[in-house]
Amino acid sequence: MAQGPAGNRHGVAGDRRAGVSRDVREDDMRCPFCKNEDTKVIDSRVADEGQAIRRRRACAECGRRFSTVESAVLSVAKRNGVTEPFSREKVMRGVRRACQGRDVAEDALAKLAQQVEDAVRASGSAEIPSNEVGLAILGPLRDLDEVAYLRFASVYRSFDSLEDFQREIDDLQGNLTHERSAESAGSDDRVSATDGLS
Repeated sequence: MAQGPAGNRHGVAGDRRAGVSRDVREDDMRCPFCKNEDTKVIDSRVADEGQAIRRRRACAECGRRFSTVESAVLSVAKRNGVTEPFSREKVMRGVRRACQGRDVAEDALAKLAQQVEDAVRASGSAEIPSNEVGLAILGPLRDLDEVAYLRFASVYRSFDSLEDFQREIDDLQGNLTHERSAESAGSDDRVSATDGLS
């Protein structure tokens, strides 16, 4: 009898079954309830806007089900050469300190941390320097709260004089003036377009 591509004598259909079997064996992990190693994936779905895969698993021993999340590891290289996994919680902790005493909701911090992760993952690199994480925080934090932004920037950029703060404040004010001018110009354009219709 002719064999399939993988040397399976049952042909193509049998090869598909063998492929599934191999995937399941390679993907096995211990059941968190009974510690049995024979668990099977019964459902897989894309999660976290394509950044992760959520798997539903069943234990062959106790029958209980549990979920796991699989995502690509993003590493951060610190200045001392040590690498560690990127952590949204660590980003939130750093920003939370800068936001102490400010009216900033926890949901806003979580959203900022997600924006930071999206930005650093967009670089396409599996390992990024820690200073790039700091840079990715600055933009969203400036939009979130200017005082918290100044606090964070003063530590991140090692401010050591009033002039450093003044320069940063001048930059902030310059950006605000530019943004307001752009908004005003856009508003004028909309008014002109409306006038032309009347």
